[in-house]
Amino acid sequence: MRELTFGYSPCPNDTFAFHALTHGLIETSFRIRPVLLDIEELNRRAHTGEFDLTKLSVGAFAAVGDRYSLLRSGAALGMGVGPLVVARSAQPFADAVRGRVAIPGRDTTAFRLLRLAAPSLGEVVELRYDRILRAVADGEVDAGLIIHESRFTYGEHGLTKVIDLGDWWERETQLPVPLAGICARHDLAPEIRSEAERAIRTSVQHAFDHPEASREYVRANAQEMSAEVCAQHIALYVNEHSLDIGELGLAAIARLVAT
Repeated sequence: MRELTFGYSPCPNDTFAFHALTHGLIETSFRIRPVLLDIEELNRRAHTGEFDLTKLSVGAFAAVGDRYSLLRSGAALGMGVGPLVVARSAQPFADAVRGRVAIPGRDTTAFRLLRLAAPSLGEVVELRYDRILRAVADGEVDAGLIIHESRFTYGEHGLTKVIDLGDWWERETQLPVPLAGICARHDLAPEIRSEAERAIRTSVQHAFDHPEASREYVRANAQEMSAEVCAQHIALYVNEHSLDIGELGLAAIARLVAT
């Protein structure tokens, strides 16, 4: 049986959605070898076409379009899912991003949205997403661009939301926020690409139908995340667009990639 490498993140939304496919619960003509990495690391490795299938930030699509193309299933997008800018005190957005701003990576959709909303930025400091809240709280940076579960926990660090970039994008475009999608390398045969898309969709549906089946896999990869935050994370990022991006989702992706 052919093996396909599949790069996705250890975040609860991905381990929940792709549990069935990774663990052989979906009938396919191939088997999956999962590689779990931070989203910005996946974005970087896409430049060399390292994985057959990979999750990628929509902000990274333009740079790797010669190697990968989007599948319709497995995406992370929707309303109310955007990244946040946080700081130690309430302040105008323009003031918050005038100093040192920690970001989770230059290829992330979050950074693309930040650059669109605030063309004039101060010093940008790249940190892994899960180090940003502490860097802001400790005064290493003036503000932080946060993604994933950090949107549920920034208050625990004594931080304040400056702006929700998802709300900003939705007001500007009347479109959902396109965070990330699953892409297939161009050298995969068309029939394999189609089967992979179907298998991912089936895996997401299996997750919806059997939400407890992936609990141990999700918890094993969620590090110190609480069960409550895991549940919030999954509920926010795994939705109808994860089954099929849909025409509205495709329009949102096209709009962001073109800006």
